[in-house]
Amino acid sequence: MSYQTIEHVVLFKVKDDADPSKVNLWLDALNGLISLDQVLHLTAGPVLRTRSSSASLHFTHILHSRYRSEQDLAAYSVHPSHVSVVKEQGQPLVDDIMAIDWVAEVLDLHMEPPRAGSAVRVSFFKLKENLGEDAKSEILGRIKGIKDCFPQINQFTFGENFSPGRAQGFSLAWLAVLPVQSELEAMDSNDDQAFVEEKKFKDFVESDLVVDYVIPSPQCSSG
Repeated sequence: MSYQTIEHVVLFKVKDDADPSKVNLWLDALNGLISLDQVLHLTAGPVLRTRSSSASLHFTHILHSRYRSEQDLAAYSVHPSHVSVVKEQGQPLVDDIMAIDWVAEVLDLHMEPPRAGSAVRVSFFKLKENLGEDAKSEILGRIKGIKDCFPQINQFTFGENFSPGRAQGFSLAWLAVLPVQSELEAMDSNDDQAFVEEKKFKDFVESDLVVDYVIPSPQCSSG
């Protein structure tokens, strides 16, 4: 039996001249939103690296959180604590932002939140125009197969974005959680397996973006 969870990923590009101490305070405030009732999991911090087929995309920080339902995500979005962190601390520091949300099918009703030290890889895809639903279904099927290529992946979710307003045209995403950072390098060093499923649908994709992130320990969340 499978269950649903909502994945919410936000990417930020912090201004080059941003005060590091203010960035740290902002990240601490973001991580503090884990206390909100609607939030199942939340972590925020600097990205490890990004790779993109588009030279214009470069993000410095990431927030990943999970919710039981779209309604819980909506409630989180308008919660005064969240609004305060975004408007009072985040907006003065950030040059660019991208957010994607998807409904993830999971097998475990009590899927554990990723632990500190875990490595997270998120891949986003902007599809070519005028693709039919059959093509989109094929792509999602290929994405699903990525998990089978890498047994070191602890958690894997994927789906279609349902919040297009801040997605910059990206409509599909997958997220993998691995035990440690070295497993990311192991994925990339295996030329026979790395992105084998993604390569099968590259003709459907206009651009992509890959973001790697290591979850910091709570006391080091601001990096």
